[in-house]
Amino acid sequence: MLNDLQTIFHQEMRVNAQAPGFRREESDHVVRHVSLTTDNSFIIASCLTEENVDTVIEAELKYFRGLNQSFEWKVYSYDQPHNLTDTLKDHGFTIGDPEALMVMDIKEYTIPDTSITVQEITDKKGIDDIIKLENTVWNEPHQELGERLWRDKQEHPDSLFLYGIYDEGKLVSAAWMYIEINTSFASLWGGSTLQEYRKQGHYSALLTARVQKAREYGRSYLMVDASPMSRPILEKNGFHCLAYSYPCDSPTDKL
Repeated sequence: MLNDLQTIFHQEMRVNAQAPGFRREESDHVVRHVSLTTDNSFIIASCLTEENVDTVIEAELKYFRGLNQSFEWKVYSYDQPHNLTDTLKDHGFTIGDPEALMVMDIKEYTIPDTSITVQEITDKKGIDDIIKLENTVWNEPHQELGERLWRDKQEHPDSLFLYGIYDEGKLVSAAWMYIEINTSFASLWGGSTLQEYRKQGHYSALLTARVQKAREYGRSYLMVDASPMSRPILEKNGFHCLAYSYPCDSPTDKL
């Protein structure tokens, strides 16, 4: 089953993927998403061999240098050649921490009983509340995230859904979800909760809201890139690990 899911994910979310705000380009060796806004471009899929890997990497660096854009090369643990991340590092890429690709079959999810009220967020004020929450939880600024969420909600209202849990007017937990275009998937993002409100069922309540919306839009699977901290709670909710992903950021000195 997991191998089948990995195949479906690879074809739908990598090889044939489309993303709002990006121009999809496919060459003999890679699938690029070139940014049409201020977001970073990225390479979402590749088909390389030990013989051509160095040549293709140099060609992609040259291509994006011509656009004056930095980019991320998203590598998954099943990609070939098996030492792709090491080779990218040799070419000056910065390799980020690995994340677990977690996928859940929606039909296997049982809606839990909960008294927690989840609100759908659709306006600028609500998104500002989310960014304030993210800033507090992670102790770092998230201005660009707020700009992107507001832009995406305005331009693609049926692709992005945001949810929050309030306590006496204060946002204490939030998460969002993208309905991925022409796929069987919806992707989960966020899931931040103020420390004093954790372990009270907020994440499960936000997950339930997103499962129900994904079902409305006919999606079969939920996916999320999970940190080591998040993986246990996802597994408890029925997610399975299909692979590990590595964000590899292009060298800025080659722009």
